[in-house]
Amino acid sequence: MDSTTTLEPTGRTTIGRGRNRAVADRGRLMALLGDALIAHVGVVMGEHPVVLPTAFAVDAGGPDTGGTLYLHGSVAAGWLRAAPDATVCVTVTELDGLVAGRSAFHHSMNYRSAVIIGAGRLVEDASERQHALDLIVDHMIPGRSATLRASTRKELAATAVVAVPLHEASMKERDGGPGDEPEDVASGGWGGHIPLRRVAASPVPDADARGVVPVEVVARARALAAR
Repeated sequence: MDSTTTLEPTGRTTIGRGRNRAVADRGRLMALLGDALIAHVGVVMGEHPVVLPTAFAVDAGGPDTGGTLYLHGSVAAGWLRAAPDATVCVTVTELDGLVAGRSAFHHSMNYRSAVIIGAGRLVEDASERQHALDLIVDHMIPGRSATLRASTRKELAATAVVAVPLHEASMKERDGGPGDEPEDVASGGWGGHIPLRRVAASPVPDADARGVVPVEVVARARALAAR
């Protein structure tokens, strides 16, 4: 099996329950990671696990096996101190709909969800750190990093970047209506789903903003509004 194009390369990321919803194409994983804006990172800290939301970015051609997922945060953050050289679990989910079945059992959600498991690596090389931070900014607002001043030494010293290989990954997705029992369908009750999508309103300048809204901010807002 070619782990550069397929998912579930190891037992840790092989889907058991719900195999019919498993996604084998690594390209669809990359598309999901491109759409999503929030990742949840799980790491064991001492005697208990912690799961926290964070911004992220992906470099498909990054230095780690299968590509690289980058996370960042304050050097004082406990989870970032615990992540390097530890096994971390990163999950990313996009909610696409609410499914109304004809029974409580068949209510569900439409979604795309990925799990990445791997050893966290503290990014210490200055050029890779800057590349990762630019990617994270541009993941939120494409093209934004090129318009900003250079980060100061103090800002860089206060920021930690952790890389996670994209090699061990799995993905599931669900779409469409409920999988109701034939007898419930025959009873004539209503079933279906409510599609959901993320949208954006117009950019709102802060009190000290000067000039027009930057083109990359306008473009991002329009792109999200058109989803």
